[in-house]
Amino acid sequence: MKIIPLSYPIDLHSSPMYVGKQVVAIGDFDGVHLGHQEVIGRAIQTAKRLDLPASVMTFHPHPRSVMGQHKYEHLLTPIHRKMEILASLGVNHVYIVTFDDSLMHLSPQQFVDDVLELLGVESIVCGFDFTFGYQGCGNPDTLCELSHGKFSVEVVRPYIMHGEKVSSTSIREALQQGDIDEVSKLLGRCYSISGKVVDGHKRGRTIGFPTANIEPHELYVVPKNGVYAIKAHVNGKYYKGVMNIGVKPTFETGELKTTFEAHLFDFSDDIYGETVRVELVSFLRPERKFASIEELVEQIKQDAETSKDRLSTIL
Repeated sequence: MKIIPLSYPIDLHSSPMYVGKQVVAIGDFDGVHLGHQEVIGRAIQTAKRLDLPASVMTFHPHPRSVMGQHKYEHLLTPIHRKMEILASLGVNHVYIVTFDDSLMHLSPQQFVDDVLELLGVESIVCGFDFTFGYQGCGNPDTLCELSHGKFSVEVVRPYIMHGEKVSSTSIREALQQGDIDEVSKLLGRCYSISGKVVDGHKRGRTIGFPTANIEPHELYVVPKNGVYAIKAHVNGKYYKGVMNIGVKPTFETGELKTTFEAHLFDFSDDIYGETVRVELVSFLRPERKFASIEELVEQIKQDAETSKDRLSTIL
């Protein structure tokens, strides 16, 4: 898969890029959830039928964060993870369009003329709720009108599950409630967080449960504080484990910072400085403060056993 960064105004000679007949799925696609996969899959099907490349056009940073909705600085799939998922779906090209003030103020007509037509698209595939142009005043109907027959537009209906449409908003809400089962269903996979293993206080070793203190590479939507059954990708291998997301109230006072501490079963390698990707498989319990270290240790033992049982039935 070829990744092509774009910024407005587009200079076709500034960097190597694909320009020509192609089918483009367009949208922000934060989460690349089942609804997004439906749009992208439809573009891939159409591209195969027309014997053309299948492309995705996405935007970075998240358009809503640029428009002042700061919670969207935290993403379900930061850009590197999004690229990994898109590659796994079989996309040929991905255009990462810088969403800035100049792009934000384009009219729908300017976006069609100066971006889509410039790339030579043959067909656009978008979701039913796709908007574009200044203040989101363009929609799929607008896109059809402005195409003037130069490219076709295919609009994908909402992906419905449990009587509700699958959306990035519903996934964010489920994460904040600790409803990991729902998150996995809506994504079509486990929610994951990647980061580098950094030095911590090493308290886990002193109480018999060494942990990897993971510092996320990018700004993720942080799930509800608590303990989770996990799968961790370390140096090309899977390991099962348990992870605490939270502020460690038993130990910490003063300013509290969210930490991600994973204990991996049957694992003793030194992985400081390594990148680890953790998949959240199941929510075990909320984080809480313990009256003593002994009480904490006993609870961690229970968490580890619960995690092993939960993972054995799910995986």
